[in-house]
Amino acid sequence: MSKLLQDIDKKLEKTSRDLHEAVALATGEQGAAADTPDEAPKKAGTARGIETMFRSAYRVQMDLTGLADNKANMMISINGIIISIIIASVAPKLDTNPWLLIPTTVFLMGTLISIVFAIMAARPRVSSVPITLQDLESSKGNILFFGDFANLQQDQFVEGMLDLLEDRNVLYETMIRNIYGLGSVLRKKFALLQIAYTAFMLALVLGVLSFIGVFVWILQNTPV
Repeated sequence: MSKLLQDIDKKLEKTSRDLHEAVALATGEQGAAADTPDEAPKKAGTARGIETMFRSAYRVQMDLTGLADNKANMMISINGIIISIIIASVAPKLDTNPWLLIPTTVFLMGTLISIVFAIMAARPRVSSVPITLQDLESSKGNILFFGDFANLQQDQFVEGMLDLLEDRNVLYETMIRNIYGLGSVLRKKFALLQIAYTAFMLALVLGVLSFIGVFVWILQNTPV
């Protein structure tokens, strides 16, 4: 598990470094133009630099999405194992050992909350509202997002893509909107994961402390 986390951190660091390099490449020409006062101001970066920046940004978003899904799957697996062990090993002993009820309940509630939020983070998000080609042309959706164009017919999708490719500014704007949409999804994923990890941590801490507290209480009230 620790090896998996190390690999994920290395991958995340590499993709972040690639994004910074792409941004520097895209904006490098603007800095060169600023150093030459006799020349007219130019746009920020060449077409190649801008496309490289978009490519790196998309790769970073995809890597972060994979990172969030891996963390969610890890939480689901760990909490599922803990719940299975508690139900299989501890639950049958509650009749003869009622003092196990409090710490067992704390563990089960914490792990249940954690696994629910982890599942919500890993759950696919698909728009249920149908979007037409006219809606996409008026920027009410994003033709590059599968959740929006999945409701279109093939001919409509091809027509919309061809119209998009005719204007580079509109194409760049659509790509920017797509990156923003991916970032919004990632923000929700990591917010849910934060709750899942917090609930898991509290379940471990409070569960162990409750076990210790119950053991101490039993020892103090057990006649010698």
